[in-house]
Amino acid sequence: MVGTPSEITLGRVSDTRATAQTVRYRERLTVPLWWWLPGLGVAALIALEINQGIRALPGWLPYAVLLPVAAVVLLGLGRTELRVVTAADGQTELWVGNAHLPTAVISRTAEVPRSAKSAALGRQLDPAAYVVHRGWVGPMALLVLDDPDDPTPYWLISTKHPDKVLAALRA
Repeated sequence: MVGTPSEITLGRVSDTRATAQTVRYRERLTVPLWWWLPGLGVAALIALEINQGIRALPGWLPYAVLLPVAAVVLLGLGRTELRVVTAADGQTELWVGNAHLPTAVISRTAEVPRSAKSAALGRQLDPAAYVVHRGWVGPMALLVLDDPDDPTPYWLISTKHPDKVLAALRA
C-alpha cells in the first residue's frame, strides 16, 4: 500500500468494522457442574476397557487421550453464549452464538417456563423457527418476529434467566 502514513492509517481504520458496544446482558449456557463427574467417569471406564483389551498400549495412554477428549466435549457443549448488546448507533441486538437479531424486528416476547418447554418444542413448534435448545437449561425465551424479509416466524432460545434477557431487550 503506497501513500502517506495518514492515508495508510485511515485506510486501516476504515477497513476494520469494530464498533463500541455496550453489553446489557450476557450468559453462557454451560453444562451443569454435576455433568463433569459422569462425563469423566464414562471416559475413564472406556479407557479402562481399552487398556484391558489392548495390552500392547502403555497403561496411561487411553486415559491421557480420553479424559481430555471428555473435557473438550463438555466444554464444547457449554460454549454457546447469549448476549444483548447496544451498538454505538443505539441499535440493540440479541446475539446467540453467531446468530444475531435486531430488536427492531421483534414484535412480541414471552417467557416459556420449564413446564411448557415440551409443548413449545413439540407439535406447536414451527419448522421455520430458529431454535437454540440446550436440554440442561430449563426455561426458554420466545421472540416473535415481524420482518417481511425473513421467513423465520420466531426465535425460541434456552436461557437460565428469561426475565433478565427480555428486560435487557426492552430497555
